[in-house]
Amino acid sequence: MKEAPPHEKAKQRAFRLLAMRARSEKELRAKLREKGFDESVVEEVTARLRELNYLDDESFARQWARNLAVNKLLGNRRIEASLMEKGIPQPLIRQVLSEVRKELAEWEAVILLIRKKVDNGAGKTDDRERRRLAQSLMGKGFPPGLVFDILNRSKEGLLDEGE
Repeated sequence: MKEAPPHEKAKQRAFRLLAMRARSEKELRAKLREKGFDESVVEEVTARLRELNYLDDESFARQWARNLAVNKLLGNRRIEASLMEKGIPQPLIRQVLSEVRKELAEWEAVILLIRKKVDNGAGKTDDRERRRLAQSLMGKGFPPGLVFDILNRSKEGLLDEGE
């Protein structure tokens, strides 16, 4: 039995990787290189996948940002860092963040996370707990000013009416 040419093997590998989850072009290239495919083969396969619309960084960025913002409730900083790591250009990152935040604003995500924490039995919001909560929220990529503003409002009871 004749062995498949390298570009065919690379294409099959790429299809398997894309079947698992959407990937950016940078990610796919790295995975193919990891498997030992030559740069010319990687270039040929990624170009073909772009032509077929199996590889689309704009669509990928939108999907990835939405998942992180809406499902994982992360702040813009973390989302931006994740997209940059995946090779998405800055102008596209700004565009998809703007689109995603029309669905769920950062401040809304912060409020959801605070309510989730308070409803899970951490209802005692003494100063120590508030500091922990602030640290956790900032670790999720939310800006400190926003976090402290919302925590102060919640302390004053301004968020209890479903703001």
